[in-house]
Amino acid sequence: MTTPTLSVVISEPSEGYALLDSGAGRKLERFGAITVNRPEPQAMWARRLSAAEWARADGVFDGDTEDDKGRWKFNGSPTEEWTVPFADVNAVCRFSPFRHMGVFPEQELHWHWMTGHLARAPKPGRVLNLFAYTGIASLIAAKTGAEVTHVDASKKAIAWAKENQSASGLTAATVRWIVDDARKFTAREVRRGKTYHGLLVDPPKFGRGPEGETWDLFDHLPDLMKSCASLIDPDFGFVIFTAYAIRASSLAMDGLMRDVLVGRGGSFESGEIAIREAPVSGQPQRLLPTSLYVRWTSHG
Repeated sequence: MTTPTLSVVISEPSEGYALLDSGAGRKLERFGAITVNRPEPQAMWARRLSAAEWARADGVFDGDTEDDKGRWKFNGSPTEEWTVPFADVNAVCRFSPFRHMGVFPEQELHWHWMTGHLARAPKPGRVLNLFAYTGIASLIAAKTGAEVTHVDASKKAIAWAKENQSASGLTAATVRWIVDDARKFTAREVRRGKTYHGLLVDPPKFGRGPEGETWDLFDHLPDLMKSCASLIDPDFGFVIFTAYAIRASSLAMDGLMRDVLVGRGGSFESGEIAIREAPVSGQPQRLLPTSLYVRWTSHG
């Protein structure tokens, strides 16, 4: 029996994003030139920057949990939207009522991993992006020349993704934008005999499909991943799976992926994604955990 080795992969500060400080259940971040102060339950340590530096944040989100809507408070009148570069595409950022800005910057390390594998995939590579939100990963894949199928249950998210496509100068890229329930869509693709070289799966803990379908990660993920396993090209494939469900375990997600991909060989990598905090004079840099991940590739 194989005993998984769990890893921590680290997202570093970039032109588009930096974690400036964290602690006392909050995080202070920079998206481009805009700084925000948001809840972060896993930041259980003390803050390092001064209260005055935290008070200069352009936006402060008040809300207890990621699932609940909250309210932004602003210093002055910040721009309603701004564009931030990530991995050679542009993300249109906004202050959403769910405390997000339209991009999850810790995913950038996955985006680079994906483009490295697409460079070795048959041409054109075929990528399926499920729960694809505002489409940054879809656009990065499309920029490599891949044919991308982008699936999300939210019309608003796909409209936002198309704005990112325009902002990135990729209107001619091959992306199918599909508003659908991920479980229904993958089941249909299996019946059609479709295959993909790359699958990106980033489900929420809970959600609703476009026709009111319910999604619960712990109830519905196993069957979804079985469908996804059937959609992987038999000669070349990779999967990037991410879960933000805190009460889940990296070992549980690793075990599920190994179960649905049994007999396929290849290599697995599982663990946590963390963001490296910006340096503070005289202090060691800290890591803020954000999510669980599993990556699999059929070709070692």
